[in-house]
Parts: sequence; C-alpha cells; structure tokens
Amino acid sequence: MKVTERKTVMGIDSSTQSCKVVRVDAETGEILDQQSAPHPDGTAVAPQRWWEALEQAGGSRLEGVNAVSVSAQQHGMVALDAADNPVHDALLWNDVRSAPQAESLREYYGADFWANEIGVVPVSSFTITKLAWLVQNHPDLASKVHRVLLPHDWLTWQLGGKTFAPVTDRSDASGTGYYSVPENRYRTDVLKQAFGRVPELPTVIGPSEAAGHTPSGALIGAGCGDNAGAALGLGLVPGEVVVSVGTSGAIFASTDHQIADSSGAIAGFADATGRNLPLLATINGARVLSSTADLLGVDLEEFDRLAAVGRVDAGGLTLVPYFDGERTPNLPHATGSLVGMSRAALTRANMARSAVLGLLCVLADALDSLRNAGVVVNRVLLIGGGSRSQSLRAAAADIFQAEVVLPEAGEYVALGAARQAAWALSGDRVPPVWARRLERSYEPSASSEWARTVRGRFAEARANIYGV
Repeated sequence: MKVTERKTVMGIDSSTQSCKVVRVDAETGEILDQQSAPHPDGTAVAPQRWWEALEQAGGSRLEGVNAVSVSAQQHGMVALDAADNPVHDALLWNDVRSAPQAESLREYYGADFWANEIGVVPVSSFTITKLAWLVQNHPDLASKVHRVLLPHDWLTWQLGGKTFAPVTDRSDASGTGYYSVPENRYRTDVLKQAFGRVPELPTVIGPSEAAGHTPSGALIGAGCGDNAGAALGLGLVPGEVVVSVGTSGAIFASTDHQIADSSGAIAGFADATGRNLPLLATINGARVLSSTADLLGVDLEEFDRLAAVGRVDAGGLTLVPYFDGERTPNLPHATGSLVGMSRAALTRANMARSAVLGLLCVLADALDSLRNAGVVVNRVLLIGGGSRSQSLRAAAADIFQAEVVLPEAGEYVALGAARQAAWALSGDRVPPVWARRLERSYEPSASSEWARTVRGRFAEARANIYGV
C-alpha cells in the first residue's frame, strides 16, 4: 500500500494585540502546534514590530511546512518610500485621527456613491482616510510615499523575502476605500482625490492563488483580512452570522449578494472565497469587560462571577460602553455613559452585569442591522476572547433572540489562513472541508422579557445621549 506523506500548512493571524501561528494537517484540519507573541499597544505601530512578533511566534520557522498564508487586521496604512521603509508608523484600524478626512470624503462623493460603487462608506478606520490625513497633516512625508500596503500584504511580502511583487486579496482590498467590490478593481480616481496621486498598490490575486514561495520553498497563499479569515476558518454557511468579541466586535455573514448600505453601518466587504462578507464592526469589544473589571478591582474570573449574580437586568443600570469612541454607530469621539444609577442599583454585581449587557446590546444593534438588510440569521456563532465569559454566553441568546453556538475555543483567523494555504497547495476549485467542533449551544429562554427591557433602556439611553 502506498503511504501518502502528510502535508503541513501554517496559518498566521497578525491581529491588533498579538501574532498567532498554527501548524495544521492540510487534509484534516487538525492543529498540530500553535504559538503566539504580543504586539505593542496603541493605534500606530512600526510594521517591523509585527515581523518581530511573527518570528517570536515561530512564523518564520518553516521547516516541514508545505504552504503558509497570512491573515491580518484590516485597514492599516503601511506607507513605504522608494527604499521600502515606512514613512510613518502604520496607522491601525482603531486610530480615529482621520475622522475629519472621512467626513470630507463622504461629503465629496455622497454616501450613495460609496455604498454602490465602492461597497463601503468611509469612516476613520479605512485606509483611504488615513492616507488623506497623512497628505493633509504631513505633506513632506506623503511626498515620499512610493507604495501603500496593508498589514497582511506587508507580512506576506516579508515571508517571501521580497522576491516577488507585493500582492493582496479581494477581502483585504475591499477594506481600503479605494477598491470597488462590485467592479473588482481599484478605483484609482478615488485614491487620487484623497491623496493627490496614486502610489504603487499590490496586485489583487484570487483566493486560491499563490503569491510566491518562501526562501525555504514553502508556497505562500494570497492571505486575507482577519474577518474573512475567521469566516473561512469556521466554514461559515448561509443562515449563520458570526459575532466575534475580541479587541473589537465584528458581526458578519457570508452571502452571494452584495449589500449596499448608504448609511455606512454595514460595510460591503468581500470574503476569502469569492463571495461577499457584509460586516459591521464595533470599536468596543472585550475590553469593555476587562476595563470594568479593573474599575472593580477584580480579575476576569471574579468579574464573571459578579456579573452572574447581579440582577438579571442589572437593577436598571444601563452602560453604553463607547469607551474608545465607536464605529457602529459612527461616533469616533464618543465616551461611555452609565445611567439608571440609584443607591439600590449601584452594586458591584450590577455594575459587572451592566458591562456584560451593554456590550451585548452594542453587538445586538449590529446584528439587527444585518437582519434589516435581508441577511437570514438562523444561528449566531459566538467567538473571540470575550466569548469565554460565562455570564456573556448565558445572556447572549436572549439579547440576540437567536440560537447561539460556541465553536470550541480556537484561533479561527489563523485556522482560516491555514485553510487558504491548504487550498492553494491543493490546486482544487474549492477549499478543503474541515470539521467544525462545537462546545455548546444556547436557545433563547421562554421568559426573555427582561432582555427586551434591557435593550429598550439601552436604545433610549443611546438616543438621549448621542442622538442616534
């Protein structure tokens, strides 16, 4: 009998907070090894820090690896001079300094143009607004920009030793603001309007194409944006919506049709398979829980215990947790608010509970926006570091009014990158099928009137304080 040699692929997730690396069996999807390394905190960072973290996590040690692919945080501006050195620290998706430029671009073209011809309506997260900020605030640096890459493009290029021209994929390009998802091409006219000229841009290749090879001979996949990577890693199917509670919140589905939303709430991104990935993002995610735990002087385990014993509706406390501004709704300069305070309500347990419910309400508002746009929501897949909170899990189905399932804890962005690498390695028309493992599921309870009350209070507080 002929023994088939097992092939190994590597997936890299270069996120806001850290770099995660997984080695995976290309046929079964079994994770063979995983490592991680932290990134520096902040909203602007030298790209070299990403490479150092990738090396620390084992992402450059490719012995026995047949193929590798990178998934990374979207939107980040990596502006390079003619010698391929950054002219400025990379501005990350959560850097809001370009909010005025985003507003100007929205007004110049109009929201309908952006939604229908580009797929996204600019907010301060998108790359095009950051380039507009650079040219308006540092014209001397902007004049030196030779090419512009995204974080995953830059890392893919480094992995190949810069032996091939920089490439990107449709999913990550769709988050720049100068790539048309409906037309599948760069809109250089829009980029020129924002930046004054058109620097070199990476070639957009197909989701199963190879970018090149590493110096050791491993094939390098196209790579993708982080949320597209998570969808690929989870094997997302129609009727399912992912709610990811990480540093940020992300709510997305994989659809055959594009959603054009001129309000800008839903970004009409592309996924990593050739389909669409309508997505809403919140700047505030799991840090709502950790920040409140810090305020209470407890660790996350004790915070979770407090939240579980608090009144089911937090005793009327309503936290609108826009601690770092917000993207959904578009309130880049907002701060958080706590209402409903009374001596009876203001307990440690209710405070912890209000943080959990406030975060879930932020995510539920985004989920409702997808529903209202015609996306079927039969099941919610709850992932991300925040999903480890038992109190958040227990309340999610009632707040979301949908079945909530928890896949086994895993690095799904990195796994999606690995699946893409295996796809490129196979040469098949479709990605390999890997089994999804679920930890447990929750159904909305029969007595969930409390959840409707909580959401009503949240909506009232949001409207009264922020006008939206």
